[in-house]
Amino acid sequence: MDLGLKGRVAFVVGGSKGLGRATAHTLAREGASVAICARNETELQRAAEEIASETHARVVPIVADVSQKEDIARAIAKTVETLGALHIVVANSGGPPPGTFEELSEDDWKQAIDVVLLSTARLVREALPHMKHAGWGRVVVITSTSTREAIPGLLLSNVTRPAIVGLCKTLARELGGYGITVNNVGPGQFDTERLGKLHERQARASSLGVDEVRRRAVAQIPLGRLGAPEELARMVAFVASDAGSYLNGQTILLDGGKTPAY
Repeated sequence: MDLGLKGRVAFVVGGSKGLGRATAHTLAREGASVAICARNETELQRAAEEIASETHARVVPIVADVSQKEDIARAIAKTVETLGALHIVVANSGGPPPGTFEELSEDDWKQAIDVVLLSTARLVREALPHMKHAGWGRVVVITSTSTREAIPGLLLSNVTRPAIVGLCKTLARELGGYGITVNNVGPGQFDTERLGKLHERQARASSLGVDEVRRRAVAQIPLGRLGAPEELARMVAFVASDAGSYLNGQTILLDGGKTPAY
């Protein structure tokens, strides 16, 4: 299937590794030009070079911290200046730190709101004029299954991710008339560095080893395995494409069937 991404320009947050890198690679393979941002310049440059080499697409690395309003504005401006347009924004700020209510400080709360919620709003605000100019746009937010069901030990995710659902539902209605769709993709347990760190934390808090924590996590997934980042990336590419043109205001959970329906 031709997703209709040839000639599109995408901006992917967290594109140096994990789900963000897989997403950038898939969009580039489908013919889009891609700007990727992250905080670590070395990892970002390496990812951009490897994605460009493997896909023959234009890939622009931009060092930026999306918790900083000024960095977002600069990164979007550089994307448009370098690649000539902007059609797709993939908000992938990463999860806030784990912890329970008693463990987390007010500063932790403020940082989580900045990183998860306000960074998404700021990205859309900066990208919107360019999408309106193009008469076509896609906003895809990589969230979590915590939009549907609270996850033990991830209080800040359980609070901020559902707020993203409200934001995207509202933006879908407000921006649809411009030819812009806004959707969430909520990954469950994917084989990434972040999941490994969460399993290590769970192991430290219990008498279990990391391998046993991982085994028990996998046992709760009906498909019997963790997701591969490429599987999430293919879903994001579909949502961001012409093929997904009538999908708007939705939250799609990609979790192997683990989260119960309601």
